Formats: sequence, structure tokens, C-alpha cells
Amino acid sequence: MGRRTARSAAARRRQHTGTGPPTVGETAVDRHWAGNSRAAVYCAVAFSGLMMLLDWGSGGLTPPRAGLWAVLGAMVFAVLLPPRVTAGEGWLAVRGSVRERRVCTDALVALYSCGPVAQRLVLRDAYGGCVELTPRVLAANPLLWHLLDAGARRSRERGTLRSGTDVLRELAEQIDDETARAVLRASGLE
Repeated sequence: MGRRTARSAAARRRQHTGTGPPTVGETAVDRHWAGNSRAAVYCAVAFSGLMMLLDWGSGGLTPPRAGLWAVLGAMVFAVLLPPRVTAGEGWLAVRGSVRERRVCTDALVALYSCGPVAQRLVLRDAYGGCVELTPRVLAANPLLWHLLDAGARRSRERGTLRSGTDVLRELAEQIDDETARAVLRASGLE
């Protein structure tokens, strides 16, 4: 029991949410995931509660219908829950509501963007791993972007990244522009 507690404490210490670049062995996490997941819970509870209240007001609320509204609320939560993105040196993981997918950023073979409205970034590695994430997550989390960019550079140097360097360059420009705007806004110059 004591070793298990020591291991979990060591894992928590290695998780990086600070502002500097992570050191070897640390992971960077999406800073906004907890707030977004809380918002998903609030929306699901509000939906279920409102539907039960309306059903009760109309006089038709029964235990099976309350169960139905609860199940529909759980489905709303599953749809709204954002994937959790984490990264470390040489890897990036996206954990959805069902499973986690990982790619080795040091061995990327393709990187492309899809979806004109809800833009998604798709990463594929040489070992068959594939993840999808929104570029917004990378723009909002400089540490995640730094780790992905460093891994993609190593992939280019090794010659494995054959497709997607233009997408990576456009994404870097977009993130740099957003960062510059945020700095100007914070300093009151915009």
C-alpha cells in the first residue's frame, strides 16, 4: 500500500502544468480541460433537470421517464466532454470518453488538417498510431505545442515526416499570431 501511494505521488510530481518548458520525464496537460469538463457536467445536469421539471409540470413524470431523462443527460455529457490532451517528450496522447490514443511525435509520418468548419488536426506515426485534436488546444497550451513542434522537428530531421510540413508551418504561424495578439491585449497596446 505504501509503495502504491509513493508511485502515485511521484506521478503527480512529474505532471507539468507550470509555465516553463517541461523537463525530461514530465508531461504537459491541457490547462483548460478541467473547466471544459465541468461545463459539460453542468450542461448535462441542467438538461436533465429541465426536462424532468417540464415533464413533472405537465404531469407525466414517472420513474421510467425520469430514468430516460437521466440517460439522455448522460449522453449529452458524453457528447460535450472534450478529449484530454497530454504530451511528453516524444509522445502525444488524446484521451476520449472511451479510450486513449497515442502517437510518437519523434516518428510522425503524416500530419494533416481536415474539416472546414470544425478544424481537426490528424497526426499519424510510423508505428500505426493516430490521434485527432483541435488546433485550439495547442494554441491555448504553449507547452503542448512546444512538445509537438519539437517532436515534429525530430521527425523531419530523421526523414520520417513526409507529409504535413506545410500544415505544421501554417499552424505555427497561427499560434504565433494568437500569442502576439494576447501579449498586445495584456499590455494594453491593441
